[in-house]
Amino acid sequence: MDGALAGRAALITGASQGLGVAIARSFLAAGADVIICARDGDKLEESRIVLAAECSGERRVLARRVDVSIEAEAAALVDEAFQAFPNLQILVNNAGVYGPMGPVEDVSWPSWTKTIEINLLGSVQMCRLVVPRLKKRRYGKVIQISGGGATNPLPNLSAYAASKAAVVRFAETLAEELRPFRIDVNAVAPGALNTRLLDEVLAAGPAIVGQAFFERSRRQQTEGGTPLEKGAALCTFLASAESDGITGKLLSAIWDPWDELPSRRADLDGTDIYTLRRIVPRDRSKLWGDR
Repeated sequence: MDGALAGRAALITGASQGLGVAIARSFLAAGADVIICARDGDKLEESRIVLAAECSGERRVLARRVDVSIEAEAAALVDEAFQAFPNLQILVNNAGVYGPMGPVEDVSWPSWTKTIEINLLGSVQMCRLVVPRLKKRRYGKVIQISGGGATNPLPNLSAYAASKAAVVRFAETLAEELRPFRIDVNAVAPGALNTRLLDEVLAAGPAIVGQAFFERSRRQQTEGGTPLEKGAALCTFLASAESDGITGKLLSAIWDPWDELPSRRADLDGTDIYTLRRIVPRDRSKLWGDR
């Protein structure tokens, strides 16, 4: 998508490593300016230097150490981002942690609630700060990074699973609020990534995360996982004008034909395709359950 984001600017959270850096790299290649943030200032600056060296032309890469779960820090970041890039119209909420691992009654309660603060409340807070500015422009793109916890139970990772499911439903809800303002809000499932989160699962071991999840994670490590570029490519599409009008969806970078969606807008609009929903017996060819 060379040039697809020319003249645009993006704010990307959780971008000191892994998927966040891949998204920033893809946005820069597509012509955008970016401001990246994360809690680890040293890693963040290392990534900024690498990204700045890679990008061509007049592209700008800024970096700020921020904890998005702290209101004052998030507000200062947004003010600075719009001062640096008045044309900023893209927000990517990628900041996230797995949180405590183990049975819900055994894990640290402060760690459990901190996971909710970072994964869910942090992204909601960023939206609350950015959306009013996008409303004035009557255009924008908000991308929420989801995960496996949004659509499947994750025993022993309850805080992560609950927060990611909430992230998706929030995206669907915010999309309806912002539809009149031509602001698209979507959630992205980037696939099983070999990032620091996978390292944390393997370090915890099967006794903590469960034998099945541990074995699946170990296979993922061996096989390489989903390339970061796949999720980054989907984010670039959703940040571009090509995706205008596609909103309120949860899209998988590896399973869904997202590059075909511009020709499917009529099918998507006003339907529950690519959304979270309740499964009833008839959906599974059962003839009971109706009244």
